[in-house]
Amino acid sequence: MLDAALAIVDRDGLDALSLKAVADALEVQSPSLYSHVDGLGGLLDALAIAVTAEFGETLRDSVVGVSGDDAVIAFARAYRRWATARPGRYELSLRKVEGDEKRAAGLGAIETMDRVLAVYGLSGADATAAGRSLRAALHGFSTLEAADSLGRGRHDASFDYLVALFVEGIRAGTELAEVEAVS
Repeated sequence: MLDAALAIVDRDGLDALSLKAVADALEVQSPSLYSHVDGLGGLLDALAIAVTAEFGETLRDSVVGVSGDDAVIAFARAYRRWATARPGRYELSLRKVEGDEKRAAGLGAIETMDRVLAVYGLSGADATAAGRSLRAALHGFSTLEAADSLGRGRHDASFDYLVALFVEGIRAGTELAEVEAVS
C-alpha cells in the first residue's frame, strides 16, 4: 500500500494523494484500506516515517568514504538532489508525526549530519546551532528551487556558493572559538 501511495505522490504530487486514489491503484475498495491505516492521516503518518528513513539512508550513503569539507559538500548535494527530485516525499519528510517512530526514522539523517560536522570540533550548543543552520540553508534553497522561485537559469553555482559560505563560516567560527579559548 505504501508503495502505491508513494507512486501517486511521485507522479501526481502530494495533493493528489487520497485513500480513493490508493484504492484505485491497488484495485480494491477504499474501506479495505482502513484495516491497514487509520484513514488518510494514518497513511500520511506511515509515509512520513518511511520517507524520513529513506532520506536518512540517502544522506548517510552520500558521505561514505569522505570527510571534512568534502563530506559537507556531498551531504549538501545529496540533500538538494533528493529534495528537488522528490518534492512530495520531501514534503512528507517534514510532516509532524506523534510518537517516537518518526523521530527514530530521522536519526539516520541527524547522526550523519552530526558526524559530518564533528570534524570541525563543534560540540553541545555550537554543534546543534551548526546543524540547524545547515539544514535551514539546504531546506530553503531546495524548497525555493523546487518551487521554481530562484529565477531563471541553472542554480548549481549558487548552490555551491551557499555551501562554500557555510563551510567558511563553520571554519571561521571554529577558529574564533579556539582563539577565545586561548585568551
